[in-house]
Amino acid sequence: MKRELGIARCGLACCLCSENAVCGGCNSGECPDNDRCENKKCSLEKGVAHCYECPEDCTKGLLGRIKAYAFSLFAKRYGEEQLLDCLERNEQRGVVYHREGINGDYDDFDDVEELIAFIQTGVR
Repeated sequence: MKRELGIARCGLACCLCSENAVCGGCNSGECPDNDRCENKKCSLEKGVAHCYECPEDCTKGLLGRIKAYAFSLFAKRYGEEQLLDCLERNEQRGVVYHREGINGDYDDFDDVEELIAFIQTGVR
């Protein structure tokens, strides 16, 4: 885990991304989607560093996907440090963020609250 990369604007875990060897995160300008990321554009317009800091409940861009939405909602409820702590603990226990391509253990969920519980416990 590269904790210093933290959480992306949309809530995804840059700190665990398999691309983090070549990407420095949302604000580095190195993200492959830098120029077309709807979440980055919106958060910059609203003057917030992350979508979870916005008072609106929206599903724009990557927030339309359950993983990013749940991670962002978790950070909104409990804070980014708590999210990072849970992700780090889960990684140490064998939970994998990217197992095949960009899909991993956090991707096989249909319910946001179930995914949030999994983030908290690392147990399905």
